[in-house]
Amino acid sequence: MDDPKHTEIRQWLVKARHDVESAKVLAAHPHSLRDTAVYHCQQAAEKALKAYLTWADSPFQKIHDLTTLLAQCSRHDAAFSQHQDACEILTPYATLFRYPGEVMEPDASDVAEAIQLTTQILDFVEARFPSDVAGSV
Repeated sequence: MDDPKHTEIRQWLVKARHDVESAKVLAAHPHSLRDTAVYHCQQAAEKALKAYLTWADSPFQKIHDLTTLLAQCSRHDAAFSQHQDACEILTPYATLFRYPGEVMEPDASDVAEAIQLTTQILDFVEARFPSDVAGSV
């Protein structure tokens, strides 16, 4: 029987991968959907970090601040700190373009950067797990 904790981690990672793939589809859409693409990038990074915190048996708040989640991950594995800049870039995408305002969507280059940074974070997190945990994602 599968370990419930491993199942939960895989679920976090599957949802994170789905968010990254959604971001790629939205970024390539012929109409401007860049605002939603970067939102999914932030969501993917958040879910990846929460997967690791689940692995570390480290309860986390229901927050969208990636820098706070990253700091919590870094207490278990200092290598997480290398993603500080990425988390600072991605965190505002949880809300920045979700509502009407002065700037309605990011530039295409910002979307490409968000996808790249998110993929790096997700790959980094997945590499922290044994293959029987992340291998089926």
